[in-house]
Amino acid sequence: MESEGYVRLVRQRFRWQAWEQLIKERGITIDRPYGSVHPRYDEIVYPMSYGYINGTLAADGCEVDVFVGRATGGLVGLILTRDRRRADREMKLLYRCRPEDIYLAHGFINFDRRRMEGTLVMRRPMRTLWP
Repeated sequence: MESEGYVRLVRQRFRWQAWEQLIKERGITIDRPYGSVHPRYDEIVYPMSYGYINGTLAADGCEVDVFVGRATGGLVGLILTRDRRRADREMKLLYRCRPEDIYLAHGFINFDRRRMEGTLVMRRPMRTLWP
């Protein structure tokens, strides 16, 4: 897991507004809607909508991943992941997520840390998202 100092640095230097604008311009494709089964691992079921930002490229050679929640806000955070199956690291954005969605996405990523683990980086303190 990442140190608090590293998380703070990512929060400060990440280009939140630029990524939010990119999402608005290019859009998101949901390729794994709520309740869908992972294409390679049938024991993994997605607890929320998951997809990618069109026209982007992540470190794994695919598009940048994004969890899409049920709120009306924009980009609220990201999860820095370490995939032990593929021995890679990447980020998964949290878009339009309520606190419940954030906890759900973070728990989903960290469900079996032998396979994958992730560190949550919030754009703003979580308490600001509560109604």
